[in-house]
Amino acid sequence: MASIAFHNFDQFRVEGKVKLFGEYNGYAAGEQTRDFISVEDVVKVNLFFFDHPEKSGIFNLGTGRAQPFNDIASTVVNSLRALNGEASLSLAELVQRGLIEYIPFPDALRGKYQCFTQADQSKLREAGYDALFLTVQEGVDRYVNWLFGQL
Repeated sequence: MASIAFHNFDQFRVEGKVKLFGEYNGYAAGEQTRDFISVEDVVKVNLFFFDHPEKSGIFNLGTGRAQPFNDIASTVVNSLRALNGEASLSLAELVQRGLIEYIPFPDALRGKYQCFTQADQSKLREAGYDALFLTVQEGVDRYVNWLFGQL
């Protein structure tokens, strides 16, 4: 399954905008959240356990920080703008210019959609993993730059 950042990257390149769900279940447009984690961080955690075979268990892997889909979309758009020599814009400016657009929340997902996820890192930290995780902005910017280099 492709990441949200990848879908946003492709959608912006093809359509010139990123579409996000509008308001739903008390969450403002694009403010539904996930505990997004960079593949780079997932690899680091796996290498930690590879180097410490005496430690094992089932761990909830995430950054411990829920961030809205707006953060992914605005970072994708602003990273692509930067690659084109254009200045970053605030979320409000991105929406005003039609670079981020909100669509009605689909009826088929009502009652089935998680609007909030956030990992509990306590077991991971108790196992001795103490590295910081990338923010959405850091991880997505690195990813967009890598994707752009693949074109």
